[in-house]
Amino acid sequence: MAIRGIDLFCGGGGSSWGARAAGVEMVGAVDAWSMAASAYRRNFPDAHVVETRLNRRSDKALLGDIGHIDLVLASPECTSHTPARGARVKDEGSRATAFHVLKFIRELNPRWAVIENVIQMRTWERYPNFLAALKEHMHVTEHVLDAQDFGAPQTRRRLFLMCSKDGPPDPPTPLSAPRRTVLDILAPTGTYKTRPVFGSGLAEPTVARAKRAIDVLGRDIPFLIVYYSSDGGGGWQPLDRPIRTLTTLDRFGLVEWIDGEPRMRMLQVDELQRAMGFSDDYILDQGSRRDKIKMLGNGVCPPVMQCVVSALTSQNHQDHRLRISEMGDRRLPPTQLTSSMAETLFSGLPVSG
Repeated sequence: MAIRGIDLFCGGGGSSWGARAAGVEMVGAVDAWSMAASAYRRNFPDAHVVETRLNRRSDKALLGDIGHIDLVLASPECTSHTPARGARVKDEGSRATAFHVLKFIRELNPRWAVIENVIQMRTWERYPNFLAALKEHMHVTEHVLDAQDFGAPQTRRRLFLMCSKDGPPDPPTPLSAPRRTVLDILAPTGTYKTRPVFGSGLAEPTVARAKRAIDVLGRDIPFLIVYYSSDGGGGWQPLDRPIRTLTTLDRFGLVEWIDGEPRMRMLQVDELQRAMGFSDDYILDQGSRRDKIKMLGNGVCPPVMQCVVSALTSQNHQDHRLRISEMGDRRLPPTQLTSSMAETLFSGLPVSG
């Protein structure tokens, strides 16, 4: 009998894509963003998708007569946990969305659950209460997993709470195969329009990052630059490593040498999709470029979730890179709760979430 799952705060379906590859039938999902809900419907046409913002009154009735659920996936709002928010005031209502998951777990009584978030969630003052409430229903283990260790060509460390009725879950085993890199995601040279790095009006910090890379690598070696924002790595990286963490913003530019001249273009949506670990049959064809990049940057890398779910359900996950291998060879040449506790935790939370 198939394992039946739902995905709360589903986004564009990264978690569900991975869970489905692990043998789960995704039958329901909830998200507040219409663009994400639309993308989920396109990729999971048999699932019942509800477009609404979860709050403390939300319960399984939202999903209708969905039947028995074996697995609950959830990625509660993370923007008020992540350091990317900077000095802006943290939104406690946003952080408290994690508690809304507890009610679904209590009512649906799944055998397994996976809750994913940024690792900074562990520093939230209410995190111990949330964890204690979750442990009243299931055995829970905490794991910080890096996407590059599980077949995604990206360095992306996230917190995964693995939950099971069967006993404390073991973490998934990282792959022993070589890590995938930027070279695995790029479209062939000439696919997209480029502009000269020098003399074309690029911002001075952008040009300076390119110069630093050329000083290190020499001529005729392509590289990535951090076009938006800054980082601790000099603002650039070589192509023979996993890409740095994708965000919700258009962040990375590719510099290629064409006719002896360094020329730059931004990474495109299809390349960022592969950087997250989606195969090319994932459909992301609605909304603006900004919407698509935001959806990907907010998402969960499917290969990680596939390994997590496979470890939870004790299924033979074979070679979970099979889904990723469908991308094809795109490498460039080297030169290119109990009820009482739940009520206590929910008290005082805004109904609107």
